[in-house]
Order: sequence, then C-alpha cells, then structure tokens
Amino acid sequence: MLLFCYQVQEFGLTEIRDLKPNGRNIAVTEEKKREYVQLACQMKMTSSIRSQIKSFLEGFYEIIPKKFISIFNEQELELLISGMPTIDIDDLKQNTEYHKYTENSLQTQWFWRAMKSFEQEDRARFLQFVTGTSRVPLQGFASLEGMNGPQKFQIHRDDRSTERLPCAHTCFNQLDLLPYETYDKLRTQLLLAIRECPEGFGFA
Repeated sequence: MLLFCYQVQEFGLTEIRDLKPNGRNIAVTEEKKREYVQLACQMKMTSSIRSQIKSFLEGFYEIIPKKFISIFNEQELELLISGMPTIDIDDLKQNTEYHKYTENSLQTQWFWRAMKSFEQEDRARFLQFVTGTSRVPLQGFASLEGMNGPQKFQIHRDDRSTERLPCAHTCFNQLDLLPYETYDKLRTQLLLAIRECPEGFGFA
C-alpha cells in the first residue's frame, strides 16, 4: 500500500520521512494521488536538496546580486543567459510524431502554418512550453531528449472543449492540441498558451 511517506538511507540507516503530517499512516487513494505526486515532486526537487540549493544560491548571489535578477522569471532568465535560439520549424516538423492526428490533418496543417508565422521569440516560448527549455539540441530536433531518453516532439489530439487552451507535457515533449474550428482560433489559443502559461505542464 502506498503511503504519504518515503524512505531515506543515510550512513547505512534507513529512515522513514513523512510527505505531510502523519503521512506514514495516510494511504494514497484515487482522490489523493494528485496531492501525493505534487508532494513527492516537491520533496525530490526542493526539500531533499534544500541545503545544496542554499549553498548554490549563496555563491550565485555573490557573483550576481539577487536584486539584479529578481525582475526576471525563470524563462526570461534562461533566454538572457543562453540567448535567443534559432528554431528551424522544418526540422521540428520532420521530427514530429502524431497521435490521433496525421501530418495531413487540418489542425496540424494549421499548427505548422501558425508556427511558421511566429517570430523567433514566440518560437522560443513555444519550445519552452513543450520541452521545458528554449535550447535547441546541437544535432537538431532528431536528438530531442525526454524524461526517458530520446523523445521526438509529439502532437496529440485532445478532444475536450475547443474553448480550452492547448497544454503540454514537458517530460514527453508532448503538445495536446484541440481540434479548433478555424486557423485563427488555433493560432490565437496557441499564442495565449505559450505567452501566459509558459510552463505548459499537464499530468500525463
């Protein structure tokens, strides 16, 4: 049975730590699994390495004072450090997989038309939206990496309401694209998503 706790081994000893108060006595149910995933991710990516993060930030802020970078969000800071990438839409298209769509589906044709109409800044935002980073692989999009190794960009059909925005699963380089009724609506919704929701995260 899965509980709201985890095991840690330190100096040969195994210790159980709670993800929430009294977590070792709380079962993860269907209703609580989202909360469990959020707490487990927070623990692995922040809490368990808090001292290392603190030491890194102390050194970083000695080089660049916090007041100088606090005006940027994480996406803007990445672009500031790495520069604006040149994104080859034809290369991305050649290395794309489709699920419940095909390359000839109307919505995917509109999607590529929209991508080619974007300035490089919005292309970079799109790349951050679907992959978590604006960096283009050195060997092109054929070398795009996912959570489990090489993973091409994917476009999945999302059959929910077309009033929703597209969403992305950055671990899988996956865009969930709704079957919008017109090109203009698809382009508008896509731009809104990448500009206002840069993380693009959705639970797979």
